[in-house]
Amino acid sequence: MLAESEETGVEETEDREMPSLNHSYICLQIIRQLIENPDIEPLPELTLDIGKGLTPDISVYPKGKVAPNFLKDYPKYPEMPIVAIEVISASQNIQDLLDKSEVLIENNVKAVWTIEPFTNTIFVTTKDGIKKSLTQEIENEGIKVDFKKVFG
Repeated sequence: MLAESEETGVEETEDREMPSLNHSYICLQIIRQLIENPDIEPLPELTLDIGKGLTPDISVYPKGKVAPNFLKDYPKYPEMPIVAIEVISASQNIQDLLDKSEVLIENNVKAVWTIEPFTNTIFVTTKDGIKKSLTQEIENEGIKVDFKKVFG
């Protein structure tokens, strides 16, 4: 069931829809590449303190910026990632995710990558707007992923 957040204007699922096989596979391939960079930490499915909570598929932080405390957890993490990554599932609408990208940028995320698997297209949203790219290497804020390897 979809519910539009009054605070962000972005529709979020109340009962999150289950990601598909392609969605999970692409997230894994991206995380594999990100982990090779010792200066960052990619975190899957971290809910950010934006409105009622926005949850990118992958949030990328500088190494040491995130320090878990196993005695106190954060249901909505207050620190924004430098890059957020969204992978479109078959049940999702691309416009909803591009709108979510703009909300993340408005809340100080430097770049949002929205991956559309069917056409192997990556939409890169920054304060300068949205740029569309076909399968290639994408880099923002020193964070790089070779999408030829992801879709290879």
